[in-house]
Amino acid sequence: MRIDDGFQTLIEFSLDPTVKLWEKEVTPPGISNGGPTDTTTMRNNRWRTMAPKKLKTLTPCSFTAAYDPVIYLQLNAQMGINQIISIKFADNSRLRFWGWLDEVTPGAAVEGEQSTADCTIQPSNTDDNQDEVDPEYIDPDGNTNQTND
Repeated sequence: MRIDDGFQTLIEFSLDPTVKLWEKEVTPPGISNGGPTDTTTMRNNRWRTMAPKKLKTLTPCSFTAAYDPVIYLQLNAQMGINQIISIKFADNSRLRFWGWLDEVTPGAAVEGEQSTADCTIQPSNTDDNQDEVDPEYIDPDGNTNQTND
């Protein structure tokens, strides 16, 4: 079922689900094939030829959030720590993947406006044992599916 309204999309960090960030906009990670592999040789006659790569990339996720200044303490222990990131979509489904909070950049503080920060999550697709782990999709009924082929 398609999502017609993005409200309420939330992000949770497994190591500290109480991080004082309140999501305003969330851009989930994408999937990239990494572009073509050039297979052109001197034996081609008319066209450059290409083939798809074998590996996929889970692209970075970003979000804009309101914040409590205590994040300066919380994020010091959270930044760059590989953990399970969970994105809960508006339909109650979830995407879970290994990654880390890579960057938090507060915006300008302006009178009459809520202060926000731009945040970036970098998927790693590896657990703490450095084993490759597929992203996991959990449907609204709680059924789990790995995203592998």
